[in-house]
Order: sequence, then structure tokens, then C-alpha cells
Amino acid sequence: MKRTLIAAALLGASLSAPALAHVVLAEPSAVAGSHYKAVLRVGHGCDGSPTTGLRVSVPAGFEGARPQPKPGWNVTTRKARLAQPYSSHGKTVSEDVVEIQWSAASRESALPDGQFDEFAFTTRLPDRAGPAWVKVLQTCEKGQIDWSELPAAGSSTKGLKSPAALLEIKPAAPTAAVAVSKAWARATVPGQKATGAFMTLQSADGARLIGVKSPLADVAEIHEMKMDGNVMKMSPVAALELPAGKAVELKPGGYHVMLMDLKGPLNQGASLPLTLNLQDARGQKFQLEVSVPVALQAPGEQAAPAQHQH
Repeated sequence: MKRTLIAAALLGASLSAPALAHVVLAEPSAVAGSHYKAVLRVGHGCDGSPTTGLRVSVPAGFEGARPQPKPGWNVTTRKARLAQPYSSHGKTVSEDVVEIQWSAASRESALPDGQFDEFAFTTRLPDRAGPAWVKVLQTCEKGQIDWSELPAAGSSTKGLKSPAALLEIKPAAPTAAVAVSKAWARATVPGQKATGAFMTLQSADGARLIGVKSPLADVAEIHEMKMDGNVMKMSPVAALELPAGKAVELKPGGYHVMLMDLKGPLNQGASLPLTLNLQDARGQKFQLEVSVPVALQAPGEQAAPAQHQH
């Protein structure tokens, strides 16, 4: 009877003990083409030995990987030439980070076996969806664990003793198509520091205009003009709804783009670059670049005063 109780107690203890934690990503899924912070969670050491180092192999197609510094740890990177260079911020990138190494600066900085910690790097994900595997070599004071096993097919890690960390890259959701027509910006006179831009916006599936910006103005806002009693007043609005299939006109005396603290004059015949910040019905944000012709009045209308009063 006594032996039976002891055996049962040992069995219960083994069932309640936590399984050894794999090295995993805190955010196991992300959208293709997005900027992603890969946070690797290390849950234990090597058979009781503290973790002293982590070497991460950056998957092919991950662009511009940059490690996050960690107090008490040294971080180094290794770069390699790319078979297919890519463009970033107007520059051609011909080599990229392929390996990141964190090393404990001292024995006191090592990660004890009974604790967990996180190691992170940022990157731009590939445009193609599918599983991506981040291989990690965990080194300890005694021994190491090579988290690099991959399944023969699919993305299930069931049955693997030391699987690589899996990131499921999801297809980017299609953004709502927004058409821009009849765009123009009012030309300024000498000394004028503010003006308005106007256009017609139409979204096929519904969207919101949530912001604007231009390299030619320090301040760009969505404004609305409306009567308050007997006084016409203008005020900024946080967003402008674009109902599905409905044309929304931004025009003098109504909704419009207000540009203030202009960096120079806007002369008739010039072009004003505008970035429209939008959000689709699913909440996904996107941008639309527009080149707006500068004129004294809307196309087809009689001339109007150049001054756009705030």
C-alpha cells in the first residue's frame, strides 16, 4: 500500500511538472511586407546550466534586420552579400544581416535555468506569405541546444525535440481602392503662408481619410468650414469618412486640406506633393501619394481670390 502511494505521488509530480519550453516568437504571426519586431523567448537553460549566448540566423528575405541591445549582454552581427539586392529609402542594399549574436558580458549577466528572458530584433518581412523559420543556437555554461529542426512538411512542430521558431507570414489584406479626381491647390501671393487643397475622393469599399502631409508645409490638416449662427467658421477634423461608392468632395467652403506654415510660395502651374493617410474598413492603414496642380481657381471655374483665409 505504501509503495502504491509513493508511486502515485511520483506519477502526479511528473504529470504536473511543466514541459521544457521551446524558443518561440512572442508574436507568432505577422503580415507580409510589414515591419516586424521579432521577440524570441528563451524559457530555460541547458539541462540546468545558465544561458550565456544566443545566435540567431535571420531567414532569407528578412530585410534590414537590426538587433535590440540588451543590458549586460554584448551583441554582434554578421553580414553577407545578397544574391538579389533591394532598394531601401532610395538606396540599393547589396548586403544584409544574416546572423545576430547575443553574449553575456559576465557570468552575473547569464540567464539562470529557472528564469526566462527575451531577445529581439526588427526587420521588414518578405512580401510573400507562408511559414518562416528562425533558427537559434542557445549556448550555456555547459552544453548547447540547437533550435533548428524543421518539419518534413507543413508547419506543425509536433514531435520535434528542438524545433526552430515559427513565424506564420500572412497575406497582406487588399487595401480599399481610393480614386482621386479634380485635385487642385490654390496658388499663393507673396508673403502668404497658408492655402487650401481640394479634390474629390471615392472609395470602392469604404475608407477614412485620417491625415495629410506635404514636404512643402510644416502643418497639413483636414479642415471643415460651416456656419455657426451667422458666422462661417473653420476647424480641423480628426478624420473624413469616405462611404463605399460615394464621391466625397473637398472644396472651398466645405471640407478641404489646409496647408499652413508653407516653406515657400506656391506658384500657378507648379505641383504640390501630398500624402493622403487612409484607413480601410478593416482598420488597415495605407497611404496614397498625390501630385496636385497649383492654380488660381478650380479647373473650369472663374478666377477667385488667391488668398485662403484661416
